[in-house]
Amino acid sequence: MFLFDWILGRILPVIFLHLRPFIKWFLHTFTRLSELQRIVYGAQAGASRTRKVERSLMLSQNIEIQQLLQELDTAVESCSDNELILLPVRAISVVQHAKHIKSKIHPDFTPLFGTCVLQIWSYRHLLHQVERLRAEPYDANNLVHEQKLLELWNRLMPEEPLEGRITKQWQEIGFQGDDPKTDFRGMGLLGLENLLYFSREYRDAAHHVLLHSKHPVYGYTFAIVGINLTAMAYRLLKSGDAKVHFYNAAQALNQPCTLMHFHKFYCYLLFEFDRFWMESEPTNIMDFRDIYQRFEILIMEALHNDKTLFKTNLIVEEV
Repeated sequence: MFLFDWILGRILPVIFLHLRPFIKWFLHTFTRLSELQRIVYGAQAGASRTRKVERSLMLSQNIEIQQLLQELDTAVESCSDNELILLPVRAISVVQHAKHIKSKIHPDFTPLFGTCVLQIWSYRHLLHQVERLRAEPYDANNLVHEQKLLELWNRLMPEEPLEGRITKQWQEIGFQGDDPKTDFRGMGLLGLENLLYFSREYRDAAHHVLLHSKHPVYGYTFAIVGINLTAMAYRLLKSGDAKVHFYNAAQALNQPCTLMHFHKFYCYLLFEFDRFWMESEPTNIMDFRDIYQRFEILIMEALHNDKTLFKTNLIVEEV
């Protein structure tokens, strides 16, 4: 069985890469359509179609397309949202020229391919946005940072005024010590932004999870666990494993991938982890690593399905 799996994982991809030019030539001769046309016309909209388009573009040996990919990758590093929306126009023009696709004969290609391009490069644009937030350290001398931290407290603990900037009260919402800034070292400002979005946009869910974190038997450190879930969301985004969810979300909403989508993805992970944690009935907080890893495996297994779209309308069930 191990040998069979090894052959499937290592040998077949190599064989496919060598046979790919012949397969493309044969299918093009038979269908009179380019590979990209066959994909956008035949694959289901969303992750299934977009991932296949992405792979086809990445494997292309066409010089024009290779230059286009470099151009788009460079553009999304710092482009504005308005500039991002215009990228598909450039991509469509280049691909139609390179693949001899006439828009009058194939009018459906333009919108279908353009949607895929926007999903692919808005995801890459999002990667840069998230990375910048993660790389920005929390600065206690930055008034904006301090205001966001205070807002987090006020949203989670609206009936309990904060006695001071450095106080043991922070431990009530799951920070480790008297000063939360030290807990943001790993994920930078991204960890704070995620927690704040959760408390702001999903008020009931945030209070529900915070209440669970104070359970006398199954309790955990809310903020620290939240930052660990930021790390998970970041890893899944950066590795590309999360593409299935993001491409399907972008397709369903008819929008590019945005920072809002990342925040919602994070909120889903935190909300579902809380459920998974409580159902696991941990002996104590020392079980965190094992439960965290099992939860991440479940998420990754779900993301292996091209139809996966995590529901981010978090519903608190009253028991």
